[in-house]
Amino acid sequence: MDKNAIIEAAKDYIAREKDAHFRAEVEELLKKEDFKELEDRFYRNLEFGTGGLRGVIGGGYNRMNTLVVKSATQGLAAYLIKAFPDKAKAGKLAQAEGLSAVIAFDSRHYSAEFAEAAALIFAGNGIKAYLFSSLRPTPELSFAIRQLKADTGIVVTASHNPPQYNGYKAYWNDGSQVIAPHDTGIIDEVSAVKTIKEIDREAALARGLLQIIDKEIDEPYQAMVKSRLFRPELIKEKAGEVKIVYTPLHGTGALHVEAVLGSLGLKVITVPEQREGNGDFPTVAFPNPEEAAALEMAVALGKKTGADVVMATDPDADRFGVAVPSRGAAKGGDYTLVTGNQMGVLLGDYIFLSLKEAGKLPANAAMVNTVVTTGMQKRVAESYGVACIECLTGFKWIADVMRQCETGIINKTIVYGTEESYGYLVENEVRDKDGVSAAALTAEMTLYWRSKGKSLLDRLDELYIKNGYWQELGISKYFQGPEGPGVMKGIMDEYRKNPPATLGGIRVEKVRDLEKSTDLPKSDVLQFYLEDGTVVSARPSGTEPKIKFYASCCAEVGSGGLAAARAEAARKLEAIKKDIRAVIGG
Repeated sequence: MDKNAIIEAAKDYIAREKDAHFRAEVEELLKKEDFKELEDRFYRNLEFGTGGLRGVIGGGYNRMNTLVVKSATQGLAAYLIKAFPDKAKAGKLAQAEGLSAVIAFDSRHYSAEFAEAAALIFAGNGIKAYLFSSLRPTPELSFAIRQLKADTGIVVTASHNPPQYNGYKAYWNDGSQVIAPHDTGIIDEVSAVKTIKEIDREAALARGLLQIIDKEIDEPYQAMVKSRLFRPELIKEKAGEVKIVYTPLHGTGALHVEAVLGSLGLKVITVPEQREGNGDFPTVAFPNPEEAAALEMAVALGKKTGADVVMATDPDADRFGVAVPSRGAAKGGDYTLVTGNQMGVLLGDYIFLSLKEAGKLPANAAMVNTVVTTGMQKRVAESYGVACIECLTGFKWIADVMRQCETGIINKTIVYGTEESYGYLVENEVRDKDGVSAAALTAEMTLYWRSKGKSLLDRLDELYIKNGYWQELGISKYFQGPEGPGVMKGIMDEYRKNPPATLGGIRVEKVRDLEKSTDLPKSDVLQFYLEDGTVVSARPSGTEPKIKFYASCCAEVGSGGLAAARAEAARKLEAIKKDIRAVIGG
């Protein structure tokens, strides 16, 4: 991008941005003639990916700021009006209930400001905006869309990203994130935005185009979460036996996790330094329950208090992580982090078992997981007679399968959905991963296996012995700046042109290219199937400038027992990791 083009783009942004802070940032960069930073802020427009908008907070078209949020919302509003013209017209004439949207936000910097800006754009377009009064979890936003019968929704969050990020996830009227054709339709409308229609807060409230919501959604959401439990009588009887340490990682989760578990009589000790919302995330480098470091304070408190389970949710409380006392550890001893794949197996096993025992497992029951999730889940599901349907990475695709089942396109009844990145959905009233309901069900599951004289790790070992020992590997590499997308494309192109003959010394039997997929929507994903059953997948992230690799391998449990199977799986994955690092770097 040449210098003159950068200057013109920056001046255009300054003229359009009403937020003084973001405008001043760009003005200062122009004054200092910092063209390297300006290029990064203007070489492209921040685009919708698999999770909507996500980027570093700051002034510029390639940043998260008020103007970018307003433009995105204006495009979404315009698309909504075109998608539902009769409803838009009826609402405008006050002949019937018109279009509506729900907006939620998390604890990140500018989340509240971005959420209100979006609400007032909807109002300016004649679309009623339901705005939460304070920070709320992403799964509650999905629930609210369905509860209020709204036509769309937005949650302002960057999920588990570092503090300098924020984001914007758009949802459709069934409570799921937008997919084709709506995603590209919205993008086209956003690109075509010339005029932004907005009104001020007082006018929106006076005209009934802005309504502030909280307990009218909070209470039914919490009731729904509790209604999905299988053994409330067991919790009532045994609740006093289990101690839970919990951290919301400075995010939105405490409101509901504390209320739901507390109302069940469970003792919840929340990490005090991480309980309140704080966009700086001062106690963690990454507020992500996938990262062991993010759970350090919670695990330390677990050791101090002798907790039976340590739980964590990410800032928007859609992801859920767990640590449990290690095998043979005394009270106050070490804890073992349960991976997303392992928790997905444990929750699935508990759901299928509980439904079967109650005689409520549908004959056509199915679970949904993604193409990069452990193959163990399929084995466990099929052992209960439950089908396992795979979909693309991202919970919006799990929601899409649920939609297809409900409309009869697929003749299955979905009882569970999960993905490897610590996402679980144990209910049908929400169409995104739900860390709150996962926390409640995990508490019950812990009590159930405890009543059988087992820990969660004991049950996991039983499942390994029956279904083989499965271990997974994840590798990510960031490629920042204007050249980043090109570097990632080059890596994927090279893999397509010259796929490896072996990975980790194991022969590649088949390559699956989802850009040429006929059974799933096309996606930039490559999968390498090795002759021993290991699957290695590669995909650029849809929300961050990074390329991600996943490997899932199985070692059957033979005469050497679980220890030998673990060693064999670890050896294979280490060799595979070495080959991948040789391509993408350390």
